[in-house]
Amino acid sequence: MMTREAVLLSLLFCLAAAGEAVSLVSQGEAAELAVSVDPSWRFPSQRLRDAYLALQTWKQQAIFSDPRGFTADWVGPGVCNYTGVFCAPLPRGVPGAGELSVAGVDLNHGDIAGYLPTELGLLADLSLLHLNSNRFCGLVPATLRRLRLLVELDLSNNRLVGPFPAVVLDLPALKFLDLRFNEFEGAIPPELFDRPLDAIFLNHNRLRSPLPDNLGNSPASVIVLADNSFGGCLPASIGNMSGTLNEILLINDGLDSCVPPEVGLLREVTVFDVSFNSLVGPLPQQVAGMRKVEQLDVAHNRLSGSVPEAICDLPRLKNLTIAYNFFTGEPPSCARVVPRGGDTKNCLPSRPAQRTPQQCAAFYSQPPVDCASFQCKPFVPVPPLPPPPPSYPGPLPPVYPMPYASPPPPAHYR
Repeated sequence: MMTREAVLLSLLFCLAAAGEAVSLVSQGEAAELAVSVDPSWRFPSQRLRDAYLALQTWKQQAIFSDPRGFTADWVGPGVCNYTGVFCAPLPRGVPGAGELSVAGVDLNHGDIAGYLPTELGLLADLSLLHLNSNRFCGLVPATLRRLRLLVELDLSNNRLVGPFPAVVLDLPALKFLDLRFNEFEGAIPPELFDRPLDAIFLNHNRLRSPLPDNLGNSPASVIVLADNSFGGCLPASIGNMSGTLNEILLINDGLDSCVPPEVGLLREVTVFDVSFNSLVGPLPQQVAGMRKVEQLDVAHNRLSGSVPEAICDLPRLKNLTIAYNFFTGEPPSCARVVPRGGDTKNCLPSRPAQRTPQQCAAFYSQPPVDCASFQCKPFVPVPPLPPPPPSYPGPLPPVYPMPYASPPPPAHYR
């Protein structure tokens, strides 16, 4: 991850470069364009002319290096033939239905250096924007809120900075949000978890402030928030995700509370990883309610007491990692699911590679953990809402062999 000084230099460079380009002004006003259009060209529609202006401004004004030549053929009015640009008819139910438009831009793994110009707001018909594994820096432009049909936004593995980009909260059709491996700072807005997102990837940023108490409002099936600096409570509202959540990874987030028993309500979860935090107290018996969990990792915390036997007996559990805690009991049935070294550095009698008796005695000489002292917000059940109607009824444009081309989380998180 970049140092703070490097982040500042990157931001100053991007802002200086952006200041040289002419920005798009608010909708309804005349805009001075950063590129010219050959008057002899005839575009099939205004929306394709707007797409030309957006893409050419990006190439000519905001891309400084394109070592793999992704934008080399971005020449002329035929934007549907540009590399990484995909056109499709607009879906039924939206203005201009059936009209050809730029529905997707995919520059994944381009190693392109530059920034995201405000003119990208002219690509109002996009349903996907994939820009992962490049060197885009600076801020996410607020004009992206014009992308009312955007389903997938992947800005991961870049050099983007600033507070959490609130513009993503204004995208009504958004389902996939991937902002991992950037330099976003500050708090996650609670509104994020009220959006109808299916996947949220925010790991490896500089996000701080406790997780919002409404985390459990999210209908997402995958949430990866690892390697940030949240601190505070693991919200009990997570129990309200019982019917939708499949994977959640909160690795190395500085969480310092008890594990709320409501995690046992996650009947659909297959991966639950809260390792490398400062969680304390027992591992709740209610965790045995995770009937579909396959990977359960609570290593590198300060958990204590005995591992409930019912957890080790979970029918689909394949990997239970409890290393580097202060557990004193591990039922024999756990041998089936604890990998080699998966229970080291605890206080388990007759198990190898444990903490010293002095370390265990010092830990257990302290007063018992009072989970109420953390003052975490109590669990409030939320009645399930009916599924919302699809915001983008048309098919997504083809991008490689898969409809969602972004990579899965790194192997460390699987």
